[in-house]
Order: sequence, then structure tokens, then C-alpha cells
Amino acid sequence: MPRRHHHHVYVVELDDRVWNEPRFRAANPGYALGKPFVYVGMTGLDPDLRFDKHKAGIQANRYVFEHGLRLLPALYEVYNPMPYAAACEMEVELAIALREAGYGVWQA
Repeated sequence: MPRRHHHHVYVVELDDRVWNEPRFRAANPGYALGKPFVYVGMTGLDPDLRFDKHKAGIQANRYVFEHGLRLLPALYEVYNPMPYAAACEMEVELAIALREAGYGVWQA
């Protein structure tokens, strides 16, 4: 029996104060005023559990730990779940697409 796909991409909304971070600002030269700030990640966990770990400081991205507000499932649910390799690719593709749409994006 084939293994069930269990990897996910996810998008976390970040509060506006993340724009004060020089590295975040430098990564988003095309940011469109008024668009959300987001973190795009991938995980083998349920996205809700992964978000909770970020907020608890467990294997956390600093921007999510300090500025993460909530998951934005409307931006990622359609893609999940998927195999590991597809999730790795989709994390990058989704970050690029959101950045091209004017979002402020961090993707590690």
C-alpha cells in the first residue's frame, strides 16, 4: 500500500511590525503597500501544530515567533497534502507567487 502524502505548505500572516526588520524589508523590494506580510513554510506536520511550535519557540522561524498572527489557509489548503519533494518545490513557488502579487514574504 503506498504511503499517504503528509507534507504541507503553509502561510502565516505576520504583523506589520515585521516591516521594521531590515532583512525582511531587503527581501521584499517590490512590496505593495497594504498587502499582507507572510511567512511561507513546509512541514510534515499538520500546519496548525507547526504554527503552534513556531509560537512556542520550537524549531521556530524568528519572524513567525515574534510576529506570527495566524495561519492563512485560503492561500495554501488547495495544495495539501503532497509528497515531500512536491512540498519543497511548492514552498518556493508559493513564496514567489505571493511576492509577485505584492505581498511581503519570508521563506527560509
